[in-house]
Amino acid sequence: MKKGRIIAIANQKGGVGKTTTSINLSACLAELGKDVLVIDVDPQGNTTSGFGLNKEDIENTVYELLLDECTVKESMMDVPGLEHLKLIAANEDLAGAEIELLDDENRSYILRDTIDYVQNDFDYIIIDCPPSLNLLTINAMTTADSVLVPIQCEYYALEGISQLMKTIDLVHSRLNPKLKIDGVVFTMYDARTNLSSDVVNTVKENLSSKVYQTIIPRNVRLAEAPSHGLPINLYDPKSAGADSYRNLAKEIIERKDI
Repeated sequence: MKKGRIIAIANQKGGVGKTTTSINLSACLAELGKDVLVIDVDPQGNTTSGFGLNKEDIENTVYELLLDECTVKESMMDVPGLEHLKLIAANEDLAGAEIELLDDENRSYILRDTIDYVQNDFDYIIIDCPPSLNLLTINAMTTADSVLVPIQCEYYALEGISQLMKTIDLVHSRLNPKLKIDGVVFTMYDARTNLSSDVVNTVKENLSSKVYQTIIPRNVRLAEAPSHGLPINLYDPKSAGADSYRNLAKEIIERKDI
């Protein structure tokens, strides 16, 4: 029987390639024949629209799921062109969930308790977190086995990382003792600049055992794909961006010790 590995993709800093990684890593895992569930817990709903779905027309999103207005199976949707992938969508309604759940004593564990019903149906469950530390992020981290941290190769890359690590440690000690740091993946790497190399080297010095070998390049086709509602492996399967996310998917599969 499967017991899906649950990975939260998180970084409190915005614009680091978090949603890009959620979409394309999930799609490449599905392409490799793995059964994948993607959960969009960002009220912006960019992961949802990045898969080509109209987030405003979806009846049962993660918002309805958290408020117990639908079952987890009612909230799961098929994604066009990806046979092995299902999505639980999000839209701006989700922004109100934190206030509505304020009086719920179990509010930090609602997502975990609902996902528990379907975890054995999937090889991987990928959760795209909002770029902030709030109840939605806490729910993602209490549900997850590990956290994957995308870091943009730029000057301020390390800003907020220490805070994120403290948050993960705090969730681990108080709410979810199984939670681990899955690793760091570098995004938007530009081989033409010394800065990208410097950032990679600096992070590796501090987190050597937790850095993925695959580095995601700054790639025009990767940037274009969301506006077409397609993951990169469907939008331009031969691009450098598609190759890099396929490599990351293979590396994730090989890391069975996490």
